[in-house]
Amino acid sequence: MPSLMPPPVQEDAALLSLRRQVREFLAEQVTSGGFTPTVDSWLSGWDLEFTRALARRGWLGMTVPVEYGGHGRTFLERFVVTEELLAAGAPVAAHWIADRQVAPNLLRFGSEDLKRTYLPRIVAGEAFFAIGMSEPDSGSDLASVRTRAERDDGGWRVRGTKLWTSGAHVADAFIVLVRTSPPGEDRHGGLSQLLVRLDSPGLTVRPVISANGTHHFNEVHLDGVFVADDHVVGEIGAGWQQVTSELSFERSGPERFLSTYQLAKSLVNSLDPAEAGRITGRLAGLHQMSLSVAAALQRGERADVPAALVKVLGTTLEGDIADIADLDMPTGAADDVAGLTRRAVQQRPGFTLRGGTNEILRGVIARGLGMR
Repeated sequence: MPSLMPPPVQEDAALLSLRRQVREFLAEQVTSGGFTPTVDSWLSGWDLEFTRALARRGWLGMTVPVEYGGHGRTFLERFVVTEELLAAGAPVAAHWIADRQVAPNLLRFGSEDLKRTYLPRIVAGEAFFAIGMSEPDSGSDLASVRTRAERDDGGWRVRGTKLWTSGAHVADAFIVLVRTSPPGEDRHGGLSQLLVRLDSPGLTVRPVISANGTHHFNEVHLDGVFVADDHVVGEIGAGWQQVTSELSFERSGPERFLSTYQLAKSLVNSLDPAEAGRITGRLAGLHQMSLSVAAALQRGERADVPAALVKVLGTTLEGDIADIADLDMPTGAADDVAGLTRRAVQQRPGFTLRGGTNEILRGVIARGLGMR
């Protein structure tokens, strides 16, 4: 049976020192009232001041080369910083999409103009992005997208609707997966990626309000939006290969198992020791799995299958923590624990849906094992 995960990684002294620096910064922020730790902060914690504080410390665009305004650091260094931010429940939503996947996508597939236009601004915490993949009738089946782009003088006219575009109401742009030609025998053919400004004429952002009254999701309607040729990302028709590469960054990170970490930390001393041990063990295993994927990305290896495994196991754990807290919360629990539990339970349905449903990703894993 083929191995699904890259080899394990041991953090060296430099990485451990970086962890300590980030923890000290975060402790100072909490003490000074810079933010209140919460769950799911990477999706809904939009805080420009905090994002720019990270940028000033060189903790945005860490893997972006210096020639594009970045810091030329490793994926392992970036992993350490992002894991500490997530574990602390810090408000990182403003830069999350841009830093996590737009910057690597532009570095790999973007033109020189796109790199020089957007990468320095991402690194500085001045350019914010959403994701334009899912649609009302396609969900995780990205090959069935209906948003189409038709050739026009000097560019493309885009028509269609994207859904679950977190942060589109406050972001500057999103990279949109579109169909530029009909599919042939290969249903993944004919797809392309375009970088679309969210203030473009013909583009409308409609809020999608969650059941708990929060707003981070949106529906984005594109009615003949013009996108110039210089905002094509990669090659026309190569969108499927590009987007599957991008999903390795989206699915493998520590946000896939740390969304409810603040709640788990608050509960662990009041749980049955066996239950607390199971949660701790699963978190430790996922930490090592996600770290090994970061190392694989550093080596330039394809990581879509191990990323899918991290996402399935991690989001299952996040949901389990919410359920355990909801069912086993001790009587008279502190208000902050009760608040974290409510928020985790409310957000729980989205854990296994966003980034590709776990049902779809089990199929990706099965193919990786040669079972399909």
